[in-house]
Amino acid sequence: MRIALSIEYNGTRYYGWQKQKINKSKTIQYHVDKAISMIANEPIVTTCAGRTDTGVHAFSQIIHFDTTKKRKDYKWIHGINSFLPSDILVKNIFHVDEDFHARYSALDRTYRYIILNQKHPSTYLLDNVLHFDKKIYISKIRSTFKYFKGKKDYSCFRSSGCSAKSAIKHIKSIKISRNNNLIYIDITSNSFLYHMVRNIVGSLLDIGILKYNPESIDTLINSLDRKLCGKMVPAIGLYLMTASYPKKYNISNNNNFSFFKI
Repeated sequence: MRIALSIEYNGTRYYGWQKQKINKSKTIQYHVDKAISMIANEPIVTTCAGRTDTGVHAFSQIIHFDTTKKRKDYKWIHGINSFLPSDILVKNIFHVDEDFHARYSALDRTYRYIILNQKHPSTYLLDNVLHFDKKIYISKIRSTFKYFKGKKDYSCFRSSGCSAKSAIKHIKSIKISRNNNLIYIDITSNSFLYHMVRNIVGSLLDIGILKYNPESIDTLINSLDRKLCGKMVPAIGLYLMTASYPKKYNISNNNNFSFFKI
């Protein structure tokens, strides 16, 4: 029997999603696999939609695992949560076909980067958003989005150490919005290169503070040169929002996510 779960987590204390030989207890997967194994009464190894890096958060990470045990949905959810740290939470459960794969069945993934754009940082949000005190011209950033749409070679946003076979990715959507002093940048793509979102946001901020003109993004993308890219922003403001799947799997997407107003 194959089960999928939607998981939310604060990645601040962890070295990313994937289990590691060193610091294995400091990964999200270590705690999730351990908690599910306790409820299933058998060893469980999960597979995720997106292997988030050190310090990156998730609103709805989709995972799947196989088990021979049958439990009521609420017992799976509440049972697993009872063994998880307070910064990791199972939110939903889905019963899926055996051919479902959290990573390979995904049509696309959406990441959100959150910026607190005001003079002083917030003590409440130190580990959850990027504080940026310079004025950001959102209209300038938005005027660059036409250069991102469609399948392109995004080598200029690819960090060293990337294991992807191809730098060609299909960005399906890129948006920016403001809620008082919080700025949200949402990017949806079939998949992402290593540090791709954080490198894109760094380059967009250069446009937003008028360091470069919007047309320079087109030149940057066509250059395929990482050295011309803006400074990579830190992981603290990055969230995996969700992954989307073919309708036959009935994996619901709920992107109603925002911080309180500031």
